[in-house]
Formats: sequence, structure tokens, C-alpha cells
Amino acid sequence: MDKMMDNRWFLRSTALLLAFLLFFSVQAEDNSTGTTDNSRTSEVIEDVELEVYHDNSLMVSGVPKTADLHLNGPVSIVQTARQLEDFTLFVDLRNLPMGEHQVPIQTENLSEQLNIRVDPAFVNVVIEERVSQEFRIDPEINERMLAEGFILESVAVNPETVTVTGPKSMIDAISFVKATVSGEQGVKESFTTGARVRVLAEDLTKLENAEIEPQEVEVDVNVVEYSKLVPVRLEPIGEARPGITINDWNTTTEEVRIFGPKTVVDEITEYVIEVEASSVTAEDDTVEVELEIPSGASGVSPGQVSVEAETVIDEAALIPEDPEATDDTTP
Repeated sequence: MDKMMDNRWFLRSTALLLAFLLFFSVQAEDNSTGTTDNSRTSEVIEDVELEVYHDNSLMVSGVPKTADLHLNGPVSIVQTARQLEDFTLFVDLRNLPMGEHQVPIQTENLSEQLNIRVDPAFVNVVIEERVSQEFRIDPEINERMLAEGFILESVAVNPETVTVTGPKSMIDAISFVKATVSGEQGVKESFTTGARVRVLAEDLTKLENAEIEPQEVEVDVNVVEYSKLVPVRLEPIGEARPGITINDWNTTTEEVRIFGPKTVVDEITEYVIEVEASSVTAEDDTVEVELEIPSGASGVSPGQVSVEAETVIDEAALIPEDPEATDDTTP
């Protein structure tokens, strides 16, 4: 063995063999590295829900609901992450004081073999005091829902108030709390329906992050036919009976209500009640008059009025109403 170690050719052959082994070992490693690089891929998982960890006694605004996750790494690991989606994107605000902060979006349960990027990487948040306040509800309805000739008489809401909870800045920005009624057109009758409550700023934009209790209220909508009160004017027609002089006419009904389309009713400035003068007798100076519905209108109320005549009776000039009713025993 010592002789072989002293042989120059043996040593040269051994060195050459070791050189070959080293060469092929490095080549194999390079090939292995190249294969790994070629099996990498990139993926974007959009709209991943964003978790917010914070003190429940405080309110947070400015955090988006979702973020996009960019992954780069081995194909199998990227595909597994995409399919299972058992990872979490979150912002941790638990140790931050109230005020404005820029915080990173963090990831959890993703392989260390992945290159990770979140878009956006940071978010600007505001941590504020949690405030609750009671507000009166303003119920409203689009009057274009009503049929022609009908109007909204009143709208009432139950309950009349709601409690709104949110960041103090949002509570201070509330200008309107509305419950809006929607539905089909052509409404002719009163109805009751549910309506969701909305919290609005002065420019009528909806305020987010508002917790409303209750979220839905009951709205009573009172719908009536359009009408208008107009004064009455008495107009006698015909002649009074012989022996009866009518000096004046009076009625306790000073106004009547006309119903119908607004364009028709608004044109009516008075209601003329025609009274037959011949209806007044010596025994009865009161006349009951049935009121006719004006042209184009749908109704008049009341439907009948009493008119009283101021009379002077000339007994000598009276004509008996029923000549056969005279006393036959008169000599």
C-alpha cells in the first residue's frame, strides 16, 4: 500500500478521479437548482377579506374590507394556498392609542417558502371613542307613487327614534336620519310598511360604520283623495209662491269640500247652490238641497245642505196647497 501511495501515476489517477466526481456533483446541483426555479409561479388572490383586531370599546374607521394578496413560490405551495385559502390578512390595532395611524397589513398561516406582497401594504386608520346617541327619524315617501288625484295627508313612524352607535366623528356628522318608503305606483289607499333606516351627512351621503338600532321601522302612510274647501253662494231660481215674499236666504253651511284631480279642483273658486224659490211654503221656510258634483270632480261633501228663507207671509194672497182640504162645513 505504501508503494502505491509513492507511485506518481497512482496519485495522478486518484486526483483526476476526484476532479471528475467534483465536477459531476456540481453539475447535478446546478441542474437541481434549475429545475426548482423553473417550477415557481406567481398568483394574485383578489379581494381577500381583511380582519381587524382592536379593542371593542373603541371604533375604527379607514380600514378597507378587502385587500389583494400577491404570491410567488413553488407551484404546489401557491396552488395549495389558493385552493384552501386558510390564511388570514389582518391589521392589529390592539396596542395603539386613539388617533390616526398608518399600520401594515399582516399575513398569517402562509408558507415561508412563498414571497408575499399585500396590496395595499399599509392602511391609514383612525381609532376613536365609541359613542351612542338617540336620533328622531324623518319618514319620507316619494309622492310620485300616488295615483293622480290623491295626496299624502300624513306619514308616521314607529318607533319615532333610533339609537346610532359609531365613531364620535361620524356621530357628530349626522344631519339626517331617514326611513324612506318605496313601492309600486298608483297608490290610492293608506297603508303600513317597513322601511330601513339610513344615516346621512349634511350633503345626503350615507355615513358608514353606523350601528343602527333598530335597523328597520314601521311607517304608517295616510293617503287621501285631493280636495279643497270652497265657499258657497246661494242662488235662488224661479218665483216664490203667491202670498210669500222671500227677503233673504241663509245656510249654516258656509263651505263645501270638492274632491278630484288637482287641476280640476284648483280651478273651482266657489260652489253655487241653486235653491228653488217655489219650494218655500207658508208652513215650511227650510229647503233641503242635494248638491251636484262639479264637472270633472269626483265628489262633494256634504252631499246635502239646508237653506232657510227669510219670508213675509200675506195670508190673504195665499193659495191653498190642497183646495179639497178646505172645511166643507162652512155655510
